[in-house]
Amino acid sequence: MSADPVLAARDVSVVRGDRRVLDGLSVEIPDDARVLVRGESGAGKSTLFEVLGLLTTPDSGSVAVRGRDAAAVSERERAALRRDHLGFVFQSFRLVDDLTAYENARAPQEHAGDVDEAWLDTLFDRLDIADLADRRPPTLSGGERQRVAIARALANRPSVVLADEPTGQLDPETTDAVLETLFSVHETFDTALVVVSHDPRLGERFPDRYALEDGGLRPD
Repeated sequence: MSADPVLAARDVSVVRGDRRVLDGLSVEIPDDARVLVRGESGAGKSTLFEVLGLLTTPDSGSVAVRGRDAAAVSERERAALRRDHLGFVFQSFRLVDDLTAYENARAPQEHAGDVDEAWLDTLFDRLDIADLADRRPPTLSGGERQRVAIARALANRPSVVLADEPTGQLDPETTDAVLETLFSVHETFDTALVVVSHDPRLGERFPDRYALEDGGLRPD
């Protein structure tokens, strides 16, 4: 286990128009973290997700991945940090409809130039979607698409999985199934897990909880 946290945001601010969406926010995500960030709609949760995922550069402050300041490296190196250490589960899944479930999950490996079909097979087995490998996203249920998205997030064995509203489009039964899948991923594959959500059903399921209010985080 590294001495550095997986992710560390320090004094991060993001300004949109005349509003400071994030205002001097700091947080550290250690290797074994299972973190929930809650907040009302419009509180800045998706902005925080994008900043921690190196998808958006903050106006001030820094984000480090395994101790490397993302602002101090080239865009190519920043892309490599995302590829090698971060897995993403997006609110709207962002699966490619013309690709099969398996091809969607394999895409990050192809981007990295290192396809490991044995690992993908393991993921599909563990996530109980092996029988869906040749199906395309439009033919899958919301829960099935979410599991494919989780397989894609794990394709490159990330250090941390970031999930933006992973249960926002799901019914209660499917929400429970997806949460159990994410928790199993956290424990089985030795990844940190950070979920941002306004879903009140999630609160008691996470040992580390924060509320995003007025651009900052407080223990929830």
